[in-house]
Amino acid sequence: MNLTFWGATATVTGSKYLVETGNRRILVDCGLFQGLKELRLRNWGALPFDPRTLDAVVLTHAHIDHSGFIPLLIKKGFGGPVYCTPATLDLCKILLPDSGKLHEEEAEYANRKGFSKHHPALPLYTEDDAIRSLRHFSSVGWDVPFHLDSDFTFRFTRAGHILGAAFVTLVNAGRKIVFSGDLGRPNDPVLLPPVPLEDTDYLVVESTYGGRLHPRVDLVAELEKCANRVINRNGVIIIPAFSVGRTQAILHCLHVLKKGRRIPEVPIYLNSPLSMNATRIFKEHAGELRLTPEECRGACSVARYIHTQEESIALNARTGPMIILSASGMATGGRVLHHLKAFGPDEKNLILLTGFQAEGTRGASLMKGERFLKIHGEMVPVRAEVMNLDAFSAHADQAEILAWLATAPREPEEVFITHGEPEQSAALKTAIEKQFGWKCRFPQLGERVPLSSR
Repeated sequence: MNLTFWGATATVTGSKYLVETGNRRILVDCGLFQGLKELRLRNWGALPFDPRTLDAVVLTHAHIDHSGFIPLLIKKGFGGPVYCTPATLDLCKILLPDSGKLHEEEAEYANRKGFSKHHPALPLYTEDDAIRSLRHFSSVGWDVPFHLDSDFTFRFTRAGHILGAAFVTLVNAGRKIVFSGDLGRPNDPVLLPPVPLEDTDYLVVESTYGGRLHPRVDLVAELEKCANRVINRNGVIIIPAFSVGRTQAILHCLHVLKKGRRIPEVPIYLNSPLSMNATRIFKEHAGELRLTPEECRGACSVARYIHTQEESIALNARTGPMIILSASGMATGGRVLHHLKAFGPDEKNLILLTGFQAEGTRGASLMKGERFLKIHGEMVPVRAEVMNLDAFSAHADQAEILAWLATAPREPEEVFITHGEPEQSAALKTAIEKQFGWKCRFPQLGERVPLSSR
């Protein structure tokens, strides 16, 4: 068995892991590169493998940096099945068409405004491409060994990162390899925790926060503190929030605050069609949630949903106090950009980030204290307060990753550290070697590793 790393090396995006045996070629995850331009350009290049030779794609979860290349993979010739959990399938039904639509809108806007270097600017893929790709998807239940052939199986177990997120265990000729995908946190306010790491020969583990510790804070209390501060000065709170997972966690916290009368009765708006659809899907998969039915209903009804473009534009003419949740979580696109243009220049407002911001994104620029953002071809001043409630992150930090690794029944033969900026991957490697003495490496893009037979 051979493992080749075609993404998520020295970066947190573009996850693609090619597993080859004597008669099978399986791609675990098929994500888009995001963030820095040099990474995004990889999406447009020729694939380093022939998609027509793949037997299947196995998805750990629905986030675009793990699933968003699938429509393009199919356009380039892949004709096989895409396997995922039921909740991941439901989320991909909304995330992938939305991704295609955003690509189309960005190309159209660039052509209309004339700020693209390409004439005409073209979308990476379209909404129709994404919809067609969904015909290839098949869902597989939790903890059910699925046979690709008589000697090759895979299985999904709960990773706790977002709804439907799974660890993938591949077994070939008695040899096991576990892919963590994105590892969730043991005390997520909404989702059930990750299951323990099972016995495995090889492990591919993410390292988004491999060298960091999340603050151990009461999320509801922290949100209460900053919300009241901005509301008292009649400000607007703009929350760029990931549509899947983060939005629902924030809605839950806001419901707790409003129910307990811990914040004033101010308007709360959810302005993202994708987030609204994702919230509906959360209710349909309540078995993966910590929330009671009453808590789930409360979180889903705490905000007024903004459906039309006209309603979205009208929000920008309103004054505070109010709270607006909108995608995307790293401010790379979507309706939140229009809110940042409208409310970012006013110092009484707050831009509240709620998790990891990849290098090269507007969210990362805000974290660095940059006072101008390039949005739709123009430089927008940022005078609003900016803060990051990192404790909302859906990724395990170093201590939580190590605690999960400690649940392993035995030492893996090798651990491959991926899905992290270089310093984060290096820090996790050092920590694993110090605590467990395990053999670790962080592979390079295109590196092919033979996995020994018994």
